[in-house]
Amino acid sequence: MKRHLSWPTLALILGVAACSKNDDATELKKIPAIDLKAPAGGFTIDQSQWLRIAPQLTNADGATYVWLSGADTLSTSRDLLHVFAAPGETSLELKVKTAAGEAKQTVKVTVNAQVYTNGVFKVFDYVPAPGQFTNVLPSWAEGDDAAKMIAKAEESLKSNRAISLGGFGGYVVMGFDHTIINIPGAYNFQVTGNAFNNWAEPGVIQVSADVNRNGLPDDTWYEIAGSDYNHEKTVHKYEITYYKPAADKVPTPNNDYPFITDSTYIKWTDNQGKSGYYSKNSFHAQNYFPNWKGDKLVLSGTKIREDHLRDQSGTGSYYVLPALDFGYADNWSNGDEKSGIKISWAVDDKGKPANLKGIDFIRVHTGMRAEGGWLGEVSTEVGGVKDLNLK
Repeated sequence: MKRHLSWPTLALILGVAACSKNDDATELKKIPAIDLKAPAGGFTIDQSQWLRIAPQLTNADGATYVWLSGADTLSTSRDLLHVFAAPGETSLELKVKTAAGEAKQTVKVTVNAQVYTNGVFKVFDYVPAPGQFTNVLPSWAEGDDAAKMIAKAEESLKSNRAISLGGFGGYVVMGFDHTIINIPGAYNFQVTGNAFNNWAEPGVIQVSADVNRNGLPDDTWYEIAGSDYNHEKTVHKYEITYYKPAADKVPTPNNDYPFITDSTYIKWTDNQGKSGYYSKNSFHAQNYFPNWKGDKLVLSGTKIREDHLRDQSGTGSYYVLPALDFGYADNWSNGDEKSGIKISWAVDDKGKPANLKGIDFIRVHTGMRAEGGWLGEVSTEVGGVKDLNLK
């Protein structure tokens, strides 16, 4: 005997089936879709250059991301920014996961071998503070403006000739033809200077990566947290103003130290409510204030405590400034391993690790506001930069 379903029962069954199919379709639509926008044959990049992959994603609201190279996690961000130290071929995989499920896509990356300059490629800015080697290293000539002095600083550093940053805050910004890679556990670069036994002139180092890829040092700066970074006497966000002396200024000699020809030569004030003078000595007769910088100069940065500098003789004849433990320019001699810098020491403005994969720019400023008698002011000298990863 045939049985017939009533119309209400049949409608209910058909409705449930339709809803089930619609739900399945809705769930399928919610699974992420990935388009890596890869060219035919995958991506090609030179070693020690940034590879950026910005995938096109759909159905990725609230997603988590993992970029993998084999078993190694390269990033947990949507976009990949990575740099490869060695040439070769590798396969990258992107995993995108939402509540609806996970999508994966792989792509081939070819890393080409490249030869780079192991040194400064470009100087973007150079502003020395007043000092006995300012206007000399490099030499200023009548009519030289800021652009000309930047070019002279670049020429010096490319030729392995030192430039002086003058007293506290004087700085130089340098760039390279490749990315200096953060190889964990290793010293990654060195800022060369002219430090020697018992006489350091430590410069504070900042680093930056060219995240926006415009070739300019306009991304976030991170400070290399050297051994004095967290010392109670270290002053962060210190600011000093130097005032150019009048051309007809009458010198104030120091009767106790005849080599000091003007003990009130260049006045300074700071944001700590203090003031004082930089002296002029008989060994350097030129103007100490940078001739192309107007009547006053405001500089800022982290200031290292001055009590590293000591008059060991007690009579002003023998000053010493031993090297700080680690993390500064012109601190240890160039041949000492401790002059090396690790990118992993970089911190943000709150003192938290920056976790940089590599850097493209280095900024160095003189870290102390101090004078060593006949030796003059503590002034960081920079002779160049070496990428310690390059062989």
